[in-house]
Amino acid sequence: MSLKTRGILVLVIGTILGVSLSLGGGVLAERKKTPPATLSWEQARLLAEVMQRVKQEYVEPIDDDALIEKAIRGMVGDLDRHSAFLDADEFQDIRVTASGRYTGVGLEVSVADGQLEVIAPIDGTPAHKAGILAGDEIRKINEHLVFEEDLDEAIDRLRGTPGSTVTLEVQRPGYDDPLSFRLTRQAIEVASTRHELLDGNIGYLRLSQFIDSTAADATRAIEDMTAANGRPLAGLILDLRNNPGGVLDAAVDVSDLFLDAGLIVSALGRTAESRFSRNATPGDLLDGVAIAVLVNRGSASASEIVAGALQDHDRATIVGTRTFGKGLVQTVVPLSRGRAVKLTTSRYFTPSGDSIDEIGVSPDVYVETTAGLRNINLNGSVDRDGDMQLSEALQILESRPVMHSRAADAEH
Repeated sequence: MSLKTRGILVLVIGTILGVSLSLGGGVLAERKKTPPATLSWEQARLLAEVMQRVKQEYVEPIDDDALIEKAIRGMVGDLDRHSAFLDADEFQDIRVTASGRYTGVGLEVSVADGQLEVIAPIDGTPAHKAGILAGDEIRKINEHLVFEEDLDEAIDRLRGTPGSTVTLEVQRPGYDDPLSFRLTRQAIEVASTRHELLDGNIGYLRLSQFIDSTAADATRAIEDMTAANGRPLAGLILDLRNNPGGVLDAAVDVSDLFLDAGLIVSALGRTAESRFSRNATPGDLLDGVAIAVLVNRGSASASEIVAGALQDHDRATIVGTRTFGKGLVQTVVPLSRGRAVKLTTSRYFTPSGDSIDEIGVSPDVYVETTAGLRNINLNGSVDRDGDMQLSEALQILESRPVMHSRAADAEH
């Protein structure tokens, strides 16, 4: 082996070892039981050979740091559509987004079949105001075609400084020609809840995403509606449509608001940290008052945890269309120099033991999306006439005044 090849090989093994050591805090309990896997000589040699060829023969020069980062991105990103390597800026974006404040156009996206697919636009953001919908496939960003091999770059192009513009070309199911949207990026501080007291003493609570403050905000909203009503609510409509998810613990806390007891969600993974279950604590904020949960294709991840838990415990009637089907848990593991890796570490299950990944939650009452859905933003008001899913939920609540969960009934 030449000295140059040997040098590259040492660099590769050193980098892999560095990543392994950085991940140690996240998988320490598992590694005490199982010896860590190591690269065989042939695997390490192949990796070194490829890197050497790229450095020598790629059409443009590329330095070692950039080459190593690309190798890591490819390794992690090829695992599944949710795992990713995060540089320092991307890691900071993840942390800021969990707090509900970030810069961008307000799109939650996912990779499906090599395409960049919109899970949902966030209420009140440039993407939502422009009319981008869940299920749209982003084909071009500023005239750059989105290819499977450069999806990370495509997602990066959605970011930018406040006030700058980005043009998206999307393919919408049922449309022959693509649609074009010109969006202005902005600093977004997203509230996660909106509430309104409807006729018949029915409360309406809209959750646009799950961030750290969502459960506390939802509690205050219900208390405000109850105070304004002067008596307990006769029912609650929990609107999770186009809610792309967010923080898992926030979904658990929201579910716990309406459950007295029982399992909310469980997860299975390879490490001790990735195997867990979350249970409800005593106390139903509504004391059994009936709930209707509105869902659609844009309801994903944390939204599906809430819908699945309330459905399995017979605590709510699910109304709308099948949800997105994201039943995997990602863990963000910090690395050196402010970087991180986002890895799919668990598969979660509803209380009945079902996995909804790539399946979704099926509604109890199927109602197709209607034009009124476009008005479900945090700044507008509900459309009682044009929103058929909402109308159906109101009718259901009129006939089901009390819905104690099965788990609570079993303990009483």
